[in-house]
Amino acid sequence: MGKEGNSHGDGEENMAAWLLGVNTLKIQPFKLPPLGPHDVRIRMKAVGICGSDNMRCADFIVKEPMVIGHECAGIVEVVGSEVRSLVVGDRVALEPGISCWRCDLCRNGRYNLCPDMKFFATPPVHGSLANQVVHPADLCFKLPENVSLEEGAMCEPLSVGIHACRRANIGTETNVLIMGAGPIGLVTMLAARAFGSPRISVVDVDDQRLSVAKELGADETIKVSTNIQDVEEEVIKIKKAMGVDVDVSFDCAGFDKTMSTALNATRAGGRVCLVGMGHGVMSVPLTPAAAREVDVVGIFRYKNTWPLCLEFIRTGKIDVKPLITHRFGFSQKGVEDAFETSAHGGNAIKVMFNL
Repeated sequence: MGKEGNSHGDGEENMAAWLLGVNTLKIQPFKLPPLGPHDVRIRMKAVGICGSDNMRCADFIVKEPMVIGHECAGIVEVVGSEVRSLVVGDRVALEPGISCWRCDLCRNGRYNLCPDMKFFATPPVHGSLANQVVHPADLCFKLPENVSLEEGAMCEPLSVGIHACRRANIGTETNVLIMGAGPIGLVTMLAARAFGSPRISVVDVDDQRLSVAKELGADETIKVSTNIQDVEEEVIKIKKAMGVDVDVSFDCAGFDKTMSTALNATRAGGRVCLVGMGHGVMSVPLTPAAAREVDVVGIFRYKNTWPLCLEFIRTGKIDVKPLITHRFGFSQKGVEDAFETSAHGGNAIKVMFNL
C-alpha cells in the first residue's frame, strides 16, 4: 500500500487497474512497496467491485491516478521475516484498512474511525485490483478449507452488514426493516438473520432487487416510489406488511426519503442505523423521531469483523455465493466490461474479478 513503491524484484512486472479519470480505467504497471518484516506479499485471486470504486466516495475524492479495489482475497507468496501466523500458500481474505494503533480511537478499540487510516483505494492510497499487493499479515485472515477465495473477498461487504448489526444490537427478538435492496442492503439482511432476527422486511423501488431479497430470505418485500410525498402512505404499507413493530431500521441507501421512511416506520424507543451514503446532506424529520425516542446511529466501515464473517460463511449461517452474479477476467476489456456491468448491468449484484 502507499502512494509510491519499488518493484518486488523477482523479474515479473506487477500490473493493476488504474482509475485515471471519470469512466477511464487502464491496466498499467504498479510498483509494490518493499516487504516489511510484518508484511506478506499476496497474489490476488478474487476482487469484487464496490460502488465506491469511482471518482468519489463520501468526502474522499480521487484527484490523481489511483489503483482501485478493496474487496479481495488471494494466496500468500512471500512472508516477512517476523510473520508467524501465515505461510506461503495460505489462502487469505484481506481487511483493507491499516489504522495507526496509536490514536485515542484506535487505543479504545474503534480503529475503524482512525483519522490516519490507510485504506485500499481511498485517496491517496492505492487499492488491490492488481496481480500482487503487499499488506500487513495481521490484516490477512486465513480461509477455512470450505470457504472459497470469492467468498473470502465477500467478507468486505459482509463486514459492513455485520458491523451495522452490532451497532444496532440485533438479536433474536429484533424485528428489522431494511431500506434498500442493493448489495449492502442484502448483506445487512443476511447478517441480521444470522444474528437471529425473527422477521425482516426489505423496501426498494426495484422489482428485480426485491425479488432477489425474497429469494435470499426476506419475510416481506415492499415496493415504494421515489417520491418523498409518498412517505406517510408507504409507512402505513410497511407497518401492515411487517405485522409487528419495527424495532430497528437500516437505511442502506442514505437518501432523504429512505431515512425519513425509516425514522417514521420505527417504533417508539426503537433504533435507526444509517448505513448508506447516498446523500452527503439530508433533510429528515428528526424532531418527531426524537419525541418518540428513536435512537439514530451511524456506521463507518467496520472493526473486528473478519473472523465472524468467515465463521458465518464456514458454518453456512450466511451464504454469499448467490450475491456474486457476474465474473470477469483481469484484462483491459474485462475491466471495462466489468465496470460497465456493475454500473448498468440491470440484474448485477456483485461483480467479481478472477485473477
